[in-house]
Amino acid sequence: MVRMSAAERRESIIRAASAEFARGGYHGTSTEAIAKRVGVSQPYLFRLFPGKKAIFLAAAERCVEDTIRMFAEASEGLEGEEALHAMANAYARAVTERPELLMMQMQMYLAVAAAEQEGDQEFGATVRAGWLRLWDTVHLALGVDVKETTAFMAHGMLINCLSAMGFPSGHRIWEGLDPSARFGGSAVSR
Repeated sequence: MVRMSAAERRESIIRAASAEFARGGYHGTSTEAIAKRVGVSQPYLFRLFPGKKAIFLAAAERCVEDTIRMFAEASEGLEGEEALHAMANAYARAVTERPELLMMQMQMYLAVAAAEQEGDQEFGATVRAGWLRLWDTVHLALGVDVKETTAFMAHGMLINCLSAMGFPSGHRIWEGLDPSARFGGSAVSR
C-alpha cells in the first residue's frame, strides 16, 4: 500500500470536507464525518488543520478557486459575448455535473451570515476576498461595464438558489430566466 504524503492527505481532506460541507453546511457537518469520509482519525485532521473553521475555510477557498478556474478556462482567449457564452455554458454544465460546487457556494454565504451575527469576521473576510477574485475574473473576461458583470453574477446566483431548492427541469420557474437572453442560448440543464 502506497502511503500518501501530508500534502496529498490534506488535499483529500479538503475534497471530502467540500462534499460534506456542501451537503450539511458548517454547523451541520462534523469533523468526524469528514475524517470518516477520508479514512483518517479526527486527531489526524487536526494535525493538518487547527480546527473545523480552518477546514471549512480551506474548502471555501477551494470552491472559489475551482469556480475561478472554470470561468478562466472557459473564457481563455475570448472577450465580450464569446466569453459570456463560454462561461455561461461552463456554469450550466457545473449545475448538473458538479452540484456540490454550487451547494458549497451557498453554504459559504450562509456560514458568513451566521458567523458575523456571532461577531466572527474571519469567515466573511475570507469569503469576500475570494468572491472579489471571482468577480474580477468574470469582469475582465467579459470586458463589459459593471452592470453587465452584475447581471451575469446575479443570474448565476439565481440559478444556484433555484437549483438548491430542487426545482426540476421543465418547471415554469425556469422560464423566467430565459437563458438565451443572458446566457447566449446555452440551455441550462437542471
